[in-house]
Amino acid sequence: MSCLHLDEDSFFECCQHLLKKSEELRDGWSWETVQGTREGYLRKTVLRSIVTGSKRNQEIDQEFEQTSVATPEEADDDADEGAVEINCPAAEGGSHLCFQFEFHVVFSSSYRTPVLYFRAFSLEGKSLSLEDVWSFIQPKLRLTSQDALLNTITQQEHPLLGQAFFMLHPCKTQDFMRPVLQTAQQENRAVNYVLTWLSVVAPLVGLDVPLEYCSDLRPGSKPD
Repeated sequence: MSCLHLDEDSFFECCQHLLKKSEELRDGWSWETVQGTREGYLRKTVLRSIVTGSKRNQEIDQEFEQTSVATPEEADDDADEGAVEINCPAAEGGSHLCFQFEFHVVFSSSYRTPVLYFRAFSLEGKSLSLEDVWSFIQPKLRLTSQDALLNTITQQEHPLLGQAFFMLHPCKTQDFMRPVLQTAQQENRAVNYVLTWLSVVAPLVGLDVPLEYCSDLRPGSKPD
């Protein structure tokens, strides 16, 4: 791992440390291997109630509230055990639906960074639209223009699964990771690149990263 970039081996090592902490916290992260390959990705499933069909720039400033750490057995036969249920406030002009979100952290060999992919389906089979994304993303980002959203969140083919996912574009990753990694290098201090990166990008889409993760930031290697 260089001061600014990851390689695939370092990505895997960082993920393994994150998974070890996740197992202690029981917050649902797992490692999925693509059949027939050596590649894999982090995966987490979350149940969330969101507003759909509301005006794109409508303000919903209440924070997401974690209400349960178990998947209701009656909610969905395909729901993952240990999924987290999150509620958000209702908005005028929209309908309130429960969606099962699937978050993936995938290594990008092009950008040499992690990339956050996600998709969601309601219990009735409704898929999340790009417009619906406005109803739950971080407020400061939600209040920007549609062009800004499209430059930040796009719908693309998952590089390992070949299926349609939303993606947080990684083009700005180096901008916010550079000072963190340079400071760690100057202090000869280890940093878990994946965990540090995730703590920045996950809140944009309402994905919780517990503070307990900060107690163990070791990646298994120091920045070069």
